[in-house]
Amino acid sequence: MAIGAHDAMSARLAGGYGFDVVWVSGFGVSAMTYGIPDLNLVTMTEALDAARRMDAVTELPVLADCDNGFGGLNNVVRTVLEYERAGIAGICIEDNLFPKRNSLYRGQSKRELIPPGEQARRIAAGKAAQRTENFTIIARVEALIAGYGVDDAIDRSEQYAEAGADAILIHSRDKTLSEIESFLERWSGVVPLVVVPTLFPDFTVEQLGEMGISLVIFANHPMRASVQAMEEVMGILRDKRNAAAADEVIAPVDHIFSLVGTKEAIAAEE
Repeated sequence: MAIGAHDAMSARLAGGYGFDVVWVSGFGVSAMTYGIPDLNLVTMTEALDAARRMDAVTELPVLADCDNGFGGLNNVVRTVLEYERAGIAGICIEDNLFPKRNSLYRGQSKRELIPPGEQARRIAAGKAAQRTENFTIIARVEALIAGYGVDDAIDRSEQYAEAGADAILIHSRDKTLSEIESFLERWSGVVPLVVVPTLFPDFTVEQLGEMGISLVIFANHPMRASVQAMEEVMGILRDKRNAAAADEVIAPVDHIFSLVGTKEAIAAEE
């Protein structure tokens, strides 16, 4: 199980709840760190800076959402080198054209994807550029999101795996999972599969594992929880005009001190 993080605190908290991986959410970094849409507006260096901050506060491996590699083939190669140099465990690169559109956004009538041969060439270049064996590149396939169908999703996945991708993230909007089940019936299984179940939330990690999924990413739930909690507290403070009115729904200050090691830092200084 991977849990999405959007800042250092959300990454730090992940270690205490049994998750195996911290996922640096591109959606979360765009919305929470920069307050802008998830439309390739965050640069590679800005995204990497956010990933570094999260990696610094967790012992879990950090897997970073790198959109479409921030550009063309050379951008993908530089992204691989910079994230690997920073000590990030791996990255995920999707086949959406630049500028990308968030897969959860329904307002776009048509999506265009990078031709599979070109995306395979980018993945191969990225794998050839990495310096260590353990750095992981996950290829995210958007064919089902874009309405290209299962045949195209299989073709893309096979080409990306052949190019050296360490895993395939197969994405779908189908709440029944029939699309992904059709994909799995034909998938060769040459590399592990990853899913983000935001759009099919009723399936458990165990159910998805039985179907053949190796990694499940709860990509944006901490971000959405944070926004709802902040809106609730701001509403209470606006209406009650009294700081104590929010005490029951906010963390004590001492808990924040504890989470960031304030006592230990002061003891070391003294």
